[in-house]
Amino acid sequence: MNGAEQLVRTLVAEGVDVCFANPGTSEMHFVAALDQVGGIRCVLGLFEGVVTGAADGYARMAGKPGVTLLHTGPGLANGLANLHNARKAHVPIVNIVGEHAQWHIAHNAPLTSDIEGLARPVSDWIRTAKSAADLAVDGSAALAAARCTPGQIATLILPANTAWESVGDNVLGSLAKGDDSQPQSIAAADSASLSDDAALPITTGHASSLNDVPTVDAAQVSRTVDVLRNGDSVAIVLGGRALHEDALEHASRIAQATGATLLCETFKTRMQRGAGRVAVQAIPYRVQDATALLAPFRHIVTIGARPPVAFFAYPDTPSELYAPEAALHAFASVDQDLPDALAKLELALEASDYEPQRQPLATPEPVADGALTPESLANVVARLLPANAIVVDESITAGRGLLGATRSSAPHDWLEVCGGSIGEGFPLATGAAIACPERRVICIEGDGSAMYTVQALWTQAREALDITTLVLANQSYEILKHELQNVQASSGTIALSMMDLDKPALDWVSLAAGMGVPATKVTTVTELDNAFSRANATSGPALIEVIL
Repeated sequence: MNGAEQLVRTLVAEGVDVCFANPGTSEMHFVAALDQVGGIRCVLGLFEGVVTGAADGYARMAGKPGVTLLHTGPGLANGLANLHNARKAHVPIVNIVGEHAQWHIAHNAPLTSDIEGLARPVSDWIRTAKSAADLAVDGSAALAAARCTPGQIATLILPANTAWESVGDNVLGSLAKGDDSQPQSIAAADSASLSDDAALPITTGHASSLNDVPTVDAAQVSRTVDVLRNGDSVAIVLGGRALHEDALEHASRIAQATGATLLCETFKTRMQRGAGRVAVQAIPYRVQDATALLAPFRHIVTIGARPPVAFFAYPDTPSELYAPEAALHAFASVDQDLPDALAKLELALEASDYEPQRQPLATPEPVADGALTPESLANVVARLLPANAIVVDESITAGRGLLGATRSSAPHDWLEVCGGSIGEGFPLATGAAIACPERRVICIEGDGSAMYTVQALWTQAREALDITTLVLANQSYEILKHELQNVQASSGTIALSMMDLDKPALDWVSLAAGMGVPATKVTTVTELDNAFSRANATSGPALIEVIL
């Protein structure tokens, strides 16, 4: 048995059954081991940003780490943007990055690079394997690091010779009870190496596993009770796991008992919403709207969220979105057990008798037919959203009305890009569909953002994923036109030309067809009604180019 086979056996034993990959020469023994060992579905992405973004979407919905296979430093570098997004969203991912054989690195061949240096800004844990015999422990340690609450990025660098060299038949058996074909978890065997500073150069202070989550203490609960009962206006800002259905019901009881207002972060990792669930207003992206919303509150209590700040700095504009006189109170951080924290707060407030304020099912009346606008787009999506759908929203400016319009639609999960690096929508939808094959995924994507990872459509076709994609085609980076005004920069022909996508115009029907995804173009409400209904009722991926 070689090192690659040992590593794959370890991943399978730890519950890994999907690997998102774009391999090269250095990873060929790992690829061969996927055949030799079995048990892992390998999903090919034609660009590493698709691979890392799909791992993000998969992990958000599967509730366990997404695993990637990347080719040396340049391959990792191509995937960095969506690893940045995943890290901001606190999503667990294990990257396996191939490297030259150890003795070859000194020769500075063309692909030689500082892989650890590239990985460091987007990783909470990094290790370079030293030998084939270490790979069982290394793989288990990487997964343990990724599982740290609320989720971390772990990068395991795999020199080619450690993958092809023999490890001996007794190595895995000495670490895990049971035979080589079905090894058990060996995480416990690596407890010492997890605290090895040389092997673990990045530490976060997070819990050691998803099953070992710190909770809020009684003093913190008492202080927060005092804030909520003092009679001043209070906003409770929720994020992370606090936006799941069970936690939101606790939050609703707390709000009713105290008069506090429930809000949530602007960009959400995963929010469970729609009919039968508690609705929470998101803090708007636009600074003017956000500051107006938060201005009345004298206390901001954060639960799994950071204090609200502007996405960018602007001239003569404060970074904080809340009133200068408002007091901040961090009740529970994102790496704590947020449902438990809310349950403790509810109990201390004697709020358990309140019934959560769940949204009724209330879809809007159809709007009149005509040219599509952001408002009519939102109306169609709200009316026709399939029950139990997963919505991936990277609609930027054209989708500004979607969140509010779908408040009482059929129950669904809502995923967004949390790190600001645009272009993750297609890959997020791809990974979410693989994690939840029984659910329809609705991806709502701006045309400019979509071009960053258009290759994800090919993966969706290859894997026959049930994804309906709406590309909102306004033929511009419309968000940049808004930002140009916000930063008070003068503009002319050159500046505006950097924001237009109409010379030549993108043809999304042709682009999708070239990737193997059926597509259609719509310009009116009725056309979108028909195309959206048809796509959601048909197996496999479909793309609708929405002309706005």
